[in-house]
Amino acid sequence: MKWSIQQLRSFQHQGLEIDETIELNEIQDFDSEIRNLTPVHVKGYGEINQNRAIFQLTLTGEMTLPCAKTLVDVHHPFTVHSNEIFLFDPQYDVDADEEDIHVLEGNTVDLIPYIRENILLEKPLKVISTEPTDNPPAPPSGKGWDIVEETDQSEKIDPRMADLAKFFNKNDEKK
Repeated sequence: MKWSIQQLRSFQHQGLEIDETIELNEIQDFDSEIRNLTPVHVKGYGEINQNRAIFQLTLTGEMTLPCAKTLVDVHHPFTVHSNEIFLFDPQYDVDADEEDIHVLEGNTVDLIPYIRENILLEKPLKVISTEPTDNPPAPPSGKGWDIVEETDQSEKIDPRMADLAKFFNKNDEKK
């Protein structure tokens, strides 16, 4: 997924079809929460003219992340749509509507760093496993703490605040 400017200009009239599967094993060096990443299918189209190349890509794959509660593996499929614009000549005038434009420093276009960046941006902040586990790696309670549901929490009265509640009840009775 790396081309020189001269190679890309040879596709100027017919465009460039992309339909490849790539391995991004080094993505775990950038984000240690990603436990595994399946090969990523990259499908798209490249439109090339004399001054720039526009790639419209669709990335599909699956990443394995830890569950936020139990730390078990959760498989998270993703589909990312991306538009990447590369300018061959930094002096070329750019439209104001085009936001993400990459000016080439050398004479090659490499899509791999941009594909990796889009996948990292697609990673959710946390995932929760929906599968029940008989033996979860994280205990449901410990010394001085318990995992409680929101409904359980709203019914309980904090013992430190019980005396304060009595104070407000006395004020209500005086009125």
